[in-house]
Amino acid sequence: MKQKAIVIGAGIVGLATARALSLKGYAVTVIERTGKAVGASVRNFGMVWPIGQPAGALLSRAERSKMIWKDIADSTGLAYRESGSVHAAYYKDEWIVLQELYEIFKAEGREVELLDKKGVQEKSGATNPDNLIGGLYSASEMIVDPRVAIANIAAYLLEFLDVAFIWGKAVSAIEKNRVYDGSAWIEADLIFVCSGADFETLYPDLFAGIEITKCKLQMMRFTSNLPDYDLGASLCGGLSLIHYQSFKAAPSLNALAQRYQNEMNSYLRYGIHVMVSQHHSGELTVGDSHEYGLTHDPFDSAEINQMILHYLRQFAAITDWKLSHSWNGIYPKMTNGETHLFLHPSEYVYILNGLGGAGMTLSFGLAEECIHLL
Repeated sequence: MKQKAIVIGAGIVGLATARALSLKGYAVTVIERTGKAVGASVRNFGMVWPIGQPAGALLSRAERSKMIWKDIADSTGLAYRESGSVHAAYYKDEWIVLQELYEIFKAEGREVELLDKKGVQEKSGATNPDNLIGGLYSASEMIVDPRVAIANIAAYLLEFLDVAFIWGKAVSAIEKNRVYDGSAWIEADLIFVCSGADFETLYPDLFAGIEITKCKLQMMRFTSNLPDYDLGASLCGGLSLIHYQSFKAAPSLNALAQRYQNEMNSYLRYGIHVMVSQHHSGELTVGDSHEYGLTHDPFDSAEINQMILHYLRQFAAITDWKLSHSWNGIYPKMTNGETHLFLHPSEYVYILNGLGGAGMTLSFGLAEECIHLL
């Protein structure tokens, strides 16, 4: 008889954990407090983003996650775009950083190209040509629509790996090897808590003692008035260069970051860096901001959205785009420099959490590594 495992949370971390446990031979049940996933896992770009991960374990984890994404997508008919990404330079110091990164990434074996102005415009159709110098293209990035993709993963686990789901039940207590879902106690040999920042309700003292916070992001989605509009590669402005860990390898990045601090302090205060990607349906996702703290205003800030759009217009031509949605999401993030949280608070219980904004990029690979350690 198979050993039983319970996974709390049906976001990307919980689903990735359920997959890894099932493949290791466990009979897995996922318990989700809402009728479908509605948290941070469906409120993001849908970017699988290896270019943002530094060489070594994190890049390998991202590449493994992408392979799993493609396997699931091909099995379920989930559409995805291997569009790659372009980071565009409009100032000399941005161009210097991109040239440095090109040499570093090329030496690491990444599939990258250094592009002139014409090359950038050919890779990404929205590029604003005014003052454009050049850009860095990476072929590794992949886009899914998270609102569709997360539901597809759950359907995949149910059909192909026989993972069971309990929807609309909130786990309010864990005792030894059992959980209480509001109406009954359910026993298992392993319990994984993968419910985002909500794990503080199950382990409030543990949460309070961890170097972790919550990040609120704001995003928007647009449609183009042009028929069959094709963005091409996902497009990123210069502020994204100071957001991702892998870019810290550039020797000139500190000087660029200092200029941004002097000239764009309000953007840095809200953690704004601006990117645009396109899903298979043609919709365009734009964002985002990063506000940190344990309690957030539940409402979107019009000022932040306007700042995002103002910066977007500097590197993207968006005159024919129409706003269709705006929203915010909240996810847990470590404050001590760690990329995730993996705890074993009691004999039967594990907590996997705190991936920050990299859940779509890293969860599948990370879950396999963590389950392998059991």
